[in-house]
Amino acid sequence: MYIWLTGILLFAAFALFVFAQAASARNGAQSAADAAALAAAQDARDELMVGLEEAIGTDDNWFDWLDGDQFEGAGATAAAQGLAAENDATVQGGAVPTEVNGFPGYQVEIETNYTVGDSIIPGTESQTARAHATAVIQPRCDFDAPDDPKDVVELDCDGQLVDIDPEDFDLDDLPDASVLFSVHLAE
Repeated sequence: MYIWLTGILLFAAFALFVFAQAASARNGAQSAADAAALAAAQDARDELMVGLEEAIGTDDNWFDWLDGDQFEGAGATAAAQGLAAENDATVQGGAVPTEVNGFPGYQVEIETNYTVGDSIIPGTESQTARAHATAVIQPRCDFDAPDDPKDVVELDCDGQLVDIDPEDFDLDDLPDASVLFSVHLAE
């Protein structure tokens, strides 16, 4: 009887170990998905900043860039793939543009390049983990659009005031991208 109970306890311990291995793989996959989604959204935010810099003083509707949705997302998938690869995972299907609560962003699904590993449960040695994450770009600045696009615009970016004069614009007048737009996980 003692031998049977010891065998059952050992089997239960090994089964719990397999579940722990699977949970560890799943957590790694979720971390990779989060990083990839954030990388895609940050790349789009960088594109927004370049477009804003080029539009101020040359485009009468330059303040439309401050809404956070004027990007094309040309480098989002490459950015997501790069961060996923650093986390030993592969992006499945690219960074998919999405909208969450009215804010633009990207959804990314990844699959790990590693498996759960060998165990006493058959079939786990070839099982990979999959996860998805969504990151959004949220404008941080409130402002009143001027009647004349050449007027100075005062931005209130979560309490930090930023004045932009399209007539006398210098790249040093723009704060860091993180002041104008936040990038965060939506799920």
